[in-house]
Amino acid sequence: MNTLIRNAPSCADDREPDVLTVKEARKRILQRINPLRGPERLPIRSALSRILAEDVISPIDVPGHTNSAMDGFAVRHADLAPDGKVTLRCVGTVMAGQAFGGEVGTGECVRIMTGAPLPAGADTVVMREHVAENGDEITFGAGERLGQNIRQAGEDLAKGSAALSAGKRLTPADLGLLASLGQAEVSVVRRPRVAFFSTGDELRALGEPLSEGEVYDSNRYTLFGMLARAGAELRDLGVVRDDPDALRAAFEDAAAHADVVITSGGVSVGDADYTKQVLGELGEVDFWKIAMKPGRPLTFGRLRDAWFFGLPGNPVAVMVTFYQFVLPALHRLAGETEWQPLRMRARLREPLRTRPGRSEFVRGILEQGADGEIWVSTTGAQGSGILRSMSTGNCFILLDEEQGPLEAGAEVTVQPFAGLI
Repeated sequence: MNTLIRNAPSCADDREPDVLTVKEARKRILQRINPLRGPERLPIRSALSRILAEDVISPIDVPGHTNSAMDGFAVRHADLAPDGKVTLRCVGTVMAGQAFGGEVGTGECVRIMTGAPLPAGADTVVMREHVAENGDEITFGAGERLGQNIRQAGEDLAKGSAALSAGKRLTPADLGLLASLGQAEVSVVRRPRVAFFSTGDELRALGEPLSEGEVYDSNRYTLFGMLARAGAELRDLGVVRDDPDALRAAFEDAAAHADVVITSGGVSVGDADYTKQVLGELGEVDFWKIAMKPGRPLTFGRLRDAWFFGLPGNPVAVMVTFYQFVLPALHRLAGETEWQPLRMRARLREPLRTRPGRSEFVRGILEQGADGEIWVSTTGAQGSGILRSMSTGNCFILLDEEQGPLEAGAEVTVQPFAGLI
């Protein structure tokens, strides 16, 4: 007697019906999430890498006065000879931070230092290296341009203009710019609060002995590292066993204190994968499968007032889905407007076997060859449990859902890990 077994769509299929592409899933996430409210005021030294909550308007001109860009001599350009030489009398010296009390008259010049205010009457600065000095007699040659070597007041930043725009992540240069405006404090978006935990009866804490079938929980440590580097406020809820009541309690606790709740494991179709079920009871599921490898079983939705990401259990899939979906969401929550992961082109050192149907994120090693060309090779075996591939690699080789096999030397798009955070 023949028994018919229905073949349901699975992660082994090249194409699975009604499953979102990576681009569609990312777009849906970012369309739903809005920046956090409730800015906070911080001293500028505490604001490094934080996101500006409002425009910074310059209260002054920068520079605040027209000044010299060189050590040299301030002159009236009309006194210089169009061709040949001319000698002018030096009537004083002006240093940075000082002002020249008089005015440069006809046939006169003033010795001036970089940053010093330009004396009245002068309109040009001639570099010291371009003159001959004989006491107070200074000889100038031809070819000097009107207005050269002068920085105009407000040239860098005019009073009343936007020095920095809301949504910008503050860099060391930005702190210096704020200080140059006399700004001791700045308004920034508060950091996203993220609660996270792992699920699985097989997981053990570090230091505990392992029985057969048990593994140490590595996902919480990669999540901690990625979240910390993303600038989130963290709440680690540990490991939650595969039990609906335990999951329900953990979800309630996490959602009460966080803007985002992240779990790893428990989002597939196994008998003990309860995450999707409990989330459906307490919140809403937007989607739970994506056409990608690794990382197909990813759940996104709402949990009370928090956003929820249920990441896969395999270690590499956790990191891939975090970088491709959670990290953009965190940047969006933090109000950052300029963030985009770096992408570049490179040539394959080896052939790649891939089939259309799913976006693939192959771990690669990016390097510059002796010929100046950028090359990439794989880290080797690409199983979603091989966490060492993320440690050894320095980029993702991005293969879209229509990509077929590639020969050595083919051009591919890569996403350096360093450009993700």
